[in-house]
Amino acid sequence: MPKPKYHILVCTNSRPPGHPKPSCGAAGSAALLQTFNMGLMERGIPPGQVLVTSSACLGPCEQGPTVVVYPDATWYAHVKEADVSAILDEHIANGTPVERLKPNSVWG
Repeated sequence: MPKPKYHILVCTNSRPPGHPKPSCGAAGSAALLQTFNMGLMERGIPPGQVLVTSSACLGPCEQGPTVVVYPDATWYAHVKEADVSAILDEHIANGTPVERLKPNSVWG
């Protein structure tokens, strides 16, 4: 397999019901993971060129679902399925991070 150009990490961490801290899993990140994979296939991006991986907790649970794109180390917050196209078309295809999805400066 060739070296991937990008690696997209999607936090899919879930906590038990009633836990006081939110989780990306409860905010729909499993569907987000699938949407990234489908979006890559729909765009004809060859397998191995861009990896999409489920991740355990990335830390900023209150701003989830959280997505990180490497090697740029670009963090995205509150990502929804509708945002996947922008990440794929702007960041992955053109190398331009999606500014509106970047988290606040507290941790970004």
